[in-house]
Amino acid sequence: MSRVLAELLGAHELPFRQQIQQLERAAGLPSADVRLTAHIMQATRDKIGELGLDPADTTGPELYGVLQERLRRDEVLVRAAMNLRADILPADVLAQTAKRLQKLARKDELFVMKQAVAKKIIRKLKPKATMKRLGYRSMESMLKHESVPQLLAACQATESADWHDARLQLYKKLQPKDFELRKPQCIVPSGKQWPKLTQAHAQQHKNNIIAVPELGAVVVLPLEHDLPGLAITTFIVSLHALNDMRALSAYLKLQQLRPGFGDALHAAIIAEPLTDVELAGEKLPWKIVHWFYGHGHVSYRPDVFEPHAQPEDFAWHSAGTELAALQPVLAFWQQTDMLGLLDSGGAVSLNVLDVALGLCNGLSYTERVVHNMRETLRRELLARYIHEDNLQQMLSGALEKQLTPELDFDA
Repeated sequence: MSRVLAELLGAHELPFRQQIQQLERAAGLPSADVRLTAHIMQATRDKIGELGLDPADTTGPELYGVLQERLRRDEVLVRAAMNLRADILPADVLAQTAKRLQKLARKDELFVMKQAVAKKIIRKLKPKATMKRLGYRSMESMLKHESVPQLLAACQATESADWHDARLQLYKKLQPKDFELRKPQCIVPSGKQWPKLTQAHAQQHKNNIIAVPELGAVVVLPLEHDLPGLAITTFIVSLHALNDMRALSAYLKLQQLRPGFGDALHAAIIAEPLTDVELAGEKLPWKIVHWFYGHGHVSYRPDVFEPHAQPEDFAWHSAGTELAALQPVLAFWQQTDMLGLLDSGGAVSLNVLDVALGLCNGLSYTERVVHNMRETLRRELLARYIHEDNLQQMLSGALEKQLTPELDFDA
């Protein structure tokens, strides 16, 4: 069974099998890998059957083509649910999608940098390449006409690595008082120079979305030409960004009474934060812990996370659930996040974001996207082991120790 999981994850079988053995011993031999493999194989067969294919002899290329065609049809349904006409401009598709996302996140609150603080940093660093790209002659004019989140997004797409190193060094000096609770934003810039910026960014990253997690913003770059699956892809990528921002927000909330808040912020922007919990020789990422407690795998622990973090800080938006809320027929995509078919050419992902990215970017079968399925599957595999009582106790104990405020007796 470990071979199937290894192939789905794109991992080398021998070291992966050894890792599974370590997890099994630590969790009390629950055979979690066997149970998960059986679930994935059966659920994948069921979904293939729902597509009108024969699960016994469906090939990878055949499944890939049918999934893309399914998503192409679902795009029509999503646009209809958003009251978008067939001849609508792509800018309006993005604007309506952003409005839907803003409505979805209206009850959310994130712990994010104050915009006045971010503006001060931008003014100090003088992003000249961004000013030129957006067609401004003065820094003050740019700061006046562009919102802080979309300006920082433009800087992310335009400025040099040295500029961003300087920005992150300034983050080290920030304190909790430089942050506030604010609702997430989903923004579509409308300036005439933005499409050129979009083109350069999309060529490199294969999407038109820039997350600015420290400001709690998703910036959807405007497009001049429509793309297949544009509304669905924008919707799902933005949902993933919202989830990532909520995980960062909860993490930063928990750092408020510990020394080195700015250092923690700096490190979290550069790379995914890790906990002190070790499983099979690797430290557990904070995002997995956040998902584990927020996804119903185990009850929320107020003794570990409160008073600074609350249950709502661990909520996640499920792409499949939100698509089904738009149009019930799209319930097909629920519970497909970690499903994949193994063919001689490797894994074919049923994850809706993988399918959407393939359709939107016109990717062939050999270029197909699988990394979102793999990320979800790896997370679920670890969660099934952490769910066991002894590892749950180890996790909560390690988190409580790591998150307990440190007292400064020299102050």
